[in-house]
Amino acid sequence: MGADKLIIDTNFNFYSDSNGGDPDSTSPTLRRYHKILWSKALPNGNLFQLFDNTSAYLYHKSGFGEFFLGSDAITHSYKNHKRKQWLIQQIPSEVNELFDAGSTIGAYIVFPNNRIDGNHTINQARGVSSLIDDRFDLTLECIRLFYLGQNNPLYATLSKYKNFFDLFGNFMGYIHFFLLDDLIDEKSNIKFYLPFDGFNTYPSFSDISQYLLYKKGVMNFIKSRNKRIENYISLKKTEETHNESLQPTASSGA
Repeated sequence: MGADKLIIDTNFNFYSDSNGGDPDSTSPTLRRYHKILWSKALPNGNLFQLFDNTSAYLYHKSGFGEFFLGSDAITHSYKNHKRKQWLIQQIPSEVNELFDAGSTIGAYIVFPNNRIDGNHTINQARGVSSLIDDRFDLTLECIRLFYLGQNNPLYATLSKYKNFFDLFGNFMGYIHFFLLDDLIDEKSNIKFYLPFDGFNTYPSFSDISQYLLYKKGVMNFIKSRNKRIENYISLKKTEETHNESLQPTASSGA
């Protein structure tokens, strides 16, 4: 790729180049950043090279499979969530701050986006599941349980994309690949934004204080992941600059 191409601005707001649309599908910068970040070696050492020159958002095909990937925002301010307007309208500045932070690269990931047998994609399933409510900490708990072979609200959907999750070997392989370490504690458990009861009740906000606690957790995750992305890109630039310096130069003729 060349070190000069490894440019990611973790402060860039993807709504600024989305022409009023959803950045997941309309921001060219977000698509480019995803390609830069996730085109890399898998835990088994094979290169997971992504291409953006097909009809798919991002595409990979090799001996270990064919994958159609799409962008997904993994943090949620609920700014435009109709059922939460009773809360959102009371603290607009707090909500807008979270919305803006969630418009940077630290708040995005890629998932397979090809529908299988007409069923929901992962992105769709976690949005419509009342036990997930589009929260990524709860989504990540489902992924953790899936790797353990344990049932969870997204198990049926995740199972349809088993070949994708197999790429990363295990849960921590998935975490490290997508730079999600800041949502995991030292025991490889999820750092939930709010108290978690094992999917026994529907996630919701009972009052403003709960939303603000949720917001604090999400903001910390976005900030930490953006810093992790910066460090990853800096290391990758150093490695590629070093590799380029080792390339033989053409000698001039006598």
